[in-house]
Amino acid sequence: MSTYTVRGSFPARDGAQQFEKEVEAPNEDVATERVYSDFGSQNNLKRTQISIDEVAA
Repeated sequence: MSTYTVRGSFPARDGAQQFEKEVEAPNEDVATERVYSDFGSQNNLKRTQISIDEVAA
């Protein structure tokens, strides 16, 4: 499995909050899904509220 760096933003009280998260996944699609799942559960966000700008290996 490779380590992917996922960058993006989500809405916060003070405006858009930037994030950068490293995820171990077999491919970019799985890495993206894990970020959606993690941020959704931790920050009570829906997938449409999370904006992913870049996924890099």
